[in-house]
Amino acid sequence: MNALLEQLAQRLDLSAPYNCRLRLAFGHACVQRASHLLVRDDVVQGLREFGAYLDGQLTPGDFDALCERVEQAARAHPGSASIDGSQHAAVSATHALARALRSHALEAADYAAYAIVYAYGAYAVHEPSSFEQEHRAQCELLDRLACVSAPTAVQR
Repeated sequence: MNALLEQLAQRLDLSAPYNCRLRLAFGHACVQRASHLLVRDDVVQGLREFGAYLDGQLTPGDFDALCERVEQAARAHPGSASIDGSQHAAVSATHALARALRSHALEAADYAAYAIVYAYGAYAVHEPSSFEQEHRAQCELLDRLACVSAPTAVQR
């Protein structure tokens, strides 16, 4: 759990309905940081389609179908029996994408951070300091995206 990110999310009122676009963009950005860990072609394609949706190139119906496909892929991901557990990082990255698509940005961030740290080695997830760099990067990402998506009109 990224306590600083949670605090920033509270300050930004990230869970508010009017911040849906920000949640989607932030979740997408977090998954992008872990995209090198996605191994299934259908999931990699799903991340591309997510970007297309954010760019206005995918219909809401197609987006709903994408959400379903990625959730199914996440639930069905086999993981790995190998001793290095590299596929487990791929499972977490896939779950990050599924959560991001459903606008659960903080959960997506947690899964993405876990995947990135797990990719160093399974031992790293037991050391909180292993997450510091990714947690900082996520806070910077959310802060930057919030500035970009801030309303331009004066509220009265």
